[in-house]
Amino acid sequence: MSWATLSVFVPTFLFVSLTPGMCMTLAMVLGMTQGVKRTLWMMIGELIGVGIVAAAAGAGVAALMLRQPELFIAFKWVGGAYLAYLGIMMWRSRGRMAIPAELNAGPAAGRVQLATQGLVTAVANPKGWAFFMVLLPPFLDGSRPLAPQLTLLIAVILVIEFASMLVYATGGKTLRNVLGKSGNVRLLNRIAGTLMIGVGIWLALG
Repeated sequence: MSWATLSVFVPTFLFVSLTPGMCMTLAMVLGMTQGVKRTLWMMIGELIGVGIVAAAAGAGVAALMLRQPELFIAFKWVGGAYLAYLGIMMWRSRGRMAIPAELNAGPAAGRVQLATQGLVTAVANPKGWAFFMVLLPPFLDGSRPLAPQLTLLIAVILVIEFASMLVYATGGKTLRNVLGKSGNVRLLNRIAGTLMIGVGIWLALG
């Protein structure tokens, strides 16, 4: 793959990745409620999901799945309901995802739970499938082997996606610290819960 192609692809995907979306909002919420270090587990799941979606889209599987909307409806509603449930629990200041009254106390969400949450959010997002179907083909050279090109583009995508989520998660942690100093833990839970519910609704109805 030529450097000229990469020089266009990188800023294009960077701009799209930094745009607020489901995965970025989730990273910000978890940065608020779990901290950046634990949010890395969600990022691992999300990056695996993004890699699967990008590879499948590049290979043409997404075109087949988009002809079966019932699969995406199931993905959207199940994933959306799960995230909305977490948001409701956070709004009520209950559950492992909610911030305890003492910001340094209380159980943290499990690593598997966080990774699963990231994976579900990435794979169950039909917009992600459609996006990769549109974004990847123009950067693939039909006269060259497909696998090496797709591998390189996916590697670039994952690096950019990780950096973008890290930015959002760090912003969430900063917001937590600002509100936590004034003792507004309930307000913080409700902000995070509202964002999570919004992500769930977006996933189900988007």
